Amino acid sequence: MRLRDWDRNLKIRLAGESTVNVTFWMFFPFLAIYFTESFGKSIAGFLLILSQGFSVVANLLGGYYADKYGRKKMMVLSSLAQGISYLVFALASSPWLDSPAISFICFTVISLFTSIYWPASQAMVADVVKEKDRSSVFAIFYTSTNIAVVIGPILGGFFYKDYRFFLLLAAGLLNILLSIVLKIWIAETAPPYKEATGTKKNWMMALGNQMKDYQVIVRDRTFLMFILAGVLIGQTFMQLDLLLPVYVDEMVSTQRLFSIGSWSLEIQSTQAFGLILAENGLVVAIFTIMVTRWMSKYKEKNVFIVSSFIYATAVIMFSQTNLILGLMFAMLLFSFAELMTAGIQQSFISEIAPRDQRGKYFAAASLRFTFSKMIAPLSIPMSAWFGFKWTFLIIAILAIISAFIYYVMFKQFEMKKRNLQAVKQL
Repeated sequence: MRLRDWDRNLKIRLAGESTVNVTFWMFFPFLAIYFTESFGKSIAGFLLILSQGFSVVANLLGGYYADKYGRKKMMVLSSLAQGISYLVFALASSPWLDSPAISFICFTVISLFTSIYWPASQAMVADVVKEKDRSSVFAIFYTSTNIAVVIGPILGGFFYKDYRFFLLLAAGLLNILLSIVLKIWIAETAPPYKEATGTKKNWMMALGNQMKDYQVIVRDRTFLMFILAGVLIGQTFMQLDLLLPVYVDEMVSTQRLFSIGSWSLEIQSTQAFGLILAENGLVVAIFTIMVTRWMSKYKEKNVFIVSSFIYATAVIMFSQTNLILGLMFAMLLFSFAELMTAGIQQSFISEIAPRDQRGKYFAAASLRFTFSKMIAPLSIPMSAWFGFKWTFLIIAILAIISAFIYYVMFKQFEMKKRNLQAVKQL
């Protein structure tokens, strides 16, 4: 589907969200450093867990609100709330006021409304795009996000430390501008909301009904192991915005990256982290399709297992070097492990899910990331309790355990398929 054939709603959103995402990634990766320096590692870790807990609940309710109140209304409200929170965040990090507590509250509110915005934005794509074209539209939005991940951290590495107030101020103004643009120029796409006769659903009932749908996990042992392995491996890639920036900030000193004649390029720790994170975004943006096609030639079992071991290797490599080039090599390996399973996870879920329950399985599969986000911030206080090397080692061990769970899962799944084929032949 060509971009010029897109619905006007999507064209406006792509331009607006891409701009907002760049400003977001200019400071978001560095917030773990800010909160760690402000509160200490232990308190910062638990505060981040609390923040993610609120976001998880908001994400679970986001779909319900998008259906009941409309996609446009929730997106406008979320953008406006984020914009106001960014402005307060900027004030709390300004030359006139320095309040980490207010900053954390603002960060939590931003995360909450980001989680509410996402389901509405995804639903709008499904509303206006035919099923055969949805994957390409989602891919373009995904690519735009990865471009922001490349550009944002690099710029943030140079400007965040000295100009945090201006970055947050710009983010606030851009989000408010986005909410105004969405309010004026996009149309509502949600069908009329109808509640079941004789019932009046509130947010607690909606949350309870959604959790009931997740009971499918308990009944399907193969799927349960898939979720468990996903949560364990999630403790590796969730560290890109948590443990890794703290490690780079504390362990990496200013280094000369390369020199040409009398000119040399020196990189500070903040800039180094921005460069490393941008490397991950660039690799993902460029090589996702190529690596996915490559991995499709191999058995899914082998791809999942090898990916987990490569994740573990990359995580250990992070802990063994404070050289920027060494960290960049580890990130290259880390990114390859991420790309190995990026394209086949959804197809595997489709394979194990009964046809009449695929929607529930895909919804429940998102719990891999939900639980990972809640648990991952524990790595920050762990680095204070055990040190960076032991913390990275523990995360690597979790990745290795996930590989063994994948092995057992596929063994069980293959046995189940053989049994079904034997029954059909009878």
